[in-house]
Amino acid sequence: MSVGETVVSVQGSESAAVVETRLLHKMHRAATSLLAEAAQKPAAPSAALEELRDFVVAALRHHHESEDDVLWPQLTAADPAAATGLAELEGEHDALDASLDALAAASVRDDAGRAPLISAAVAVRDLVHTHLEHEEPLLLPALEAHMADDAWAQFSRAVIASAPPVGAHLNIGFFEQVGSPAELAVVTANLPPAALDLVPAMREQAEATLRSLKATELDLKASEQHLKATEQERTVTT
Repeated sequence: MSVGETVVSVQGSESAAVVETRLLHKMHRAATSLLAEAAQKPAAPSAALEELRDFVVAALRHHHESEDDVLWPQLTAADPAAATGLAELEGEHDALDASLDALAAASVRDDAGRAPLISAAVAVRDLVHTHLEHEEPLLLPALEAHMADDAWAQFSRAVIASAPPVGAHLNIGFFEQVGSPAELAVVTANLPPAALDLVPAMREQAEATLRSLKATELDLKASEQHLKATEQERTVTT
C-alpha cells in the first residue's frame, strides 16, 4: 500500500487535521511523561535527559504559539462561537509557558541533585495532560467541521518550516512509538523531500536516546559491564 492510499484510508472517517493533531497530542503526552519519569532515575544519562528536556520545551512552545497566532484565529473566523473556549485554552497556554520557563532553567547536570528538574518536569507533564483533556473536545470537532484538507496542509507545512531544530529527531522517535503507520503517513505527507531523506538517520538517533532514558539502573549496569568486558577482551588479544 502506498502512502497516498494509506492517507485515504485514514481520512475516510477523519480529516487530516484531526489525525495529525491527535498524533501530535499523543506525542506530547509521551514526551512529557518520559521526561518526568527519567528525571527521577539517578542513572539516567545527563546528556540524553538534557536532549529530551530541550526538545520538550522547544516543541511545546512552538506548538502552542502556532495555535495562538495562526490556528485559533482561523477557527474563530470560521466559527465565532468558538472564540470563548479558545480564549480559555490560550490562558492555559500562558500557565504552561511559566512552567516551561522553570523547566528550561532547571539544571540537568547539577551534582547537588535533580530536585528542581523533577519538580518542573512533573509540573509540565501534569499541565500538558490536563490541557489536552480540555482542548481536544473543543479543538478536534472544530477542525473536523472547519479545516479543509488543503488549508490544513498549508498550515502544517508552515508549522514544520518554522519549527525549531532542537531535538528534531525525537519527533520521529516519538511519532513512531505512539502512531500507527496510517497516522505516520498523514504527518510525513507534509515533510519536504529533503527531510524525508533524513528520517532513517533521525529514527536511529532517537531510538538510542529514548532507549537510554527508558533503561533501568540494572540495564545500565549490565551495559557498562558488557563494555568493560569487551574492552578487556580487546586488551588481551592485542
